[in-house]
Amino acid sequence: MFRRYRRWLTKIGTVGALVAMVGFLAFCAGSVQAQEVTESEESTATEEASVPESIVAATSDVSPEVAVEPTLTAAAPGDDFDQDPWEGFNEKMFNFNRDVLDRFLLKPLATGWDFIMPDVVQRGIRNMFDNLWVVRRVVNNTLQAKFAGAGTELARFTINSTIGLAGFFDIAKDGFGIEQKDEDTGQTFGTWGMGPGPYLVLPFLPPLDVRDGIGFLFDGAMFPGSYFIPFYATVAGKCTETVNERSLNLDRFERVAETTVDLYGAVRNAYLQRRAAAIKQ
Repeated sequence: MFRRYRRWLTKIGTVGALVAMVGFLAFCAGSVQAQEVTESEESTATEEASVPESIVAATSDVSPEVAVEPTLTAAAPGDDFDQDPWEGFNEKMFNFNRDVLDRFLLKPLATGWDFIMPDVVQRGIRNMFDNLWVVRRVVNNTLQAKFAGAGTELARFTINSTIGLAGFFDIAKDGFGIEQKDEDTGQTFGTWGMGPGPYLVLPFLPPLDVRDGIGFLFDGAMFPGSYFIPFYATVAGKCTETVNERSLNLDRFERVAETTVDLYGAVRNAYLQRRAAAIKQ
């Protein structure tokens, strides 16, 4: 048995060394492209800074449905409502996720988790799960011809998986100033010209549109853990990730629910605006 484990450890070490080498080479190669796009990114950031922040990211799976900044922006008349022809169904699913799943299952679990786990441990767990989504980010950066972003992601994964203790600490960002370049399959489809399709809310899932729903399936297939650990362990890991994320946003979610009159409409508009902006970048 020891020999078998030693053989696996040798393979893992070899793969890690190859990933490290490829990551840093790609990062260095991509730095030239990064310099070329710096000016355009700065001008884009200036334009975005003039637009008030609305609601930020909806949740993953059954985590809280929305997190917001103090200022909520309204969508242009007709813009987002044309993308919500299934509003009756969507609103029922939204209320089910919020008033049943979150209220009676997720929030109590997250509250207990928050009581037991220190904030630094919760943030570390989030970092570890986020580190494992490197395949999705590398693939979609590459498919969008963002080679600097792909190289950056490989470099981040190498640093955080080694110096950052399997991703528990985000050393790449905190120690080296290497920011994450997050891209997903829905964004890739959008950059290729695919329309978003209708807005869609389903039980246990974050808000989506049809394009992002298809992309969500492709993204899930890129999670490396599902190919190396049993199915039940993958499910347990996803549940842990969801409860941990909900725990980190307990106070923020409460503020949202108390200060937003039309929570469904606010989440929908913010999601559609955020995704449209992400695809334009």
